[in-house]
Amino acid sequence: MTQPQSPPPGGPGRMGPTRISTLVVAGLAAAAAAWLLISTFYYNGVPRLPWLPVVTLAVLAVLEGYAAINTRGRIERRPGREPVNALMVARFVVLAKASSLAGAIFAGFYAGLTAWLFVESTRAATEDRAPAAGGLVASLALVAAALWLERSCRVPERPEDEREPDDRESRPGQR
Repeated sequence: MTQPQSPPPGGPGRMGPTRISTLVVAGLAAAAAAWLLISTFYYNGVPRLPWLPVVTLAVLAVLEGYAAINTRGRIERRPGREPVNALMVARFVVLAKASSLAGAIFAGFYAGLTAWLFVESTRAATEDRAPAAGGLVASLALVAAALWLERSCRVPERPEDEREPDDRESRPGQR
C-alpha cells in the first residue's frame, strides 16, 4: 500500500499573498450594492448614518498598524524585542487577510454611499456626507494596515552565503 502524498509546495493547500484584484472586485461590488440600496431605501425612513462603524474601523486600522510594526521588529530580531511566536504570526496573517477583504467591502460600500450622497442635494443627504466620507477613509486605512500587517509577517530573505548548500542553484557539471 502506498501512503497518501502531501500536496506539492505552492499547490492548492498553500496560502498566498492577498491579491489587490480581489480587493478591487469586492469593493466595486459593494459600491454597486450600496448605490442600489441607498437609492431605493434612503427616503423610506432610514435613520441617520452613525459614527460608531467609522470609529470601529479606524481603531482596527490603528491596532493592525501597531501589530505590523511590532511583528516586523520581532521577526527581524531587533534589540529589546522578544522572539516571535510562529503561531501568533500565522494568526496575524489570517487576521490581515480577513481584514483586508472586510475593509475593501466596507470601503466599496462607503464609496457608493458617499458618491450617492454627493449627488443628492437634500438636507439629510448633506448631513450624512461626513460619516460616509469618514467611513470611506477609515475603511481604506484598514485595508492599508491589513496589507502592511500581512507583509510584515513575511520571513525576510536570507543572504546567499547563509543558505544551505541544497538551496543554491547548481548547474550540471559544476560543483
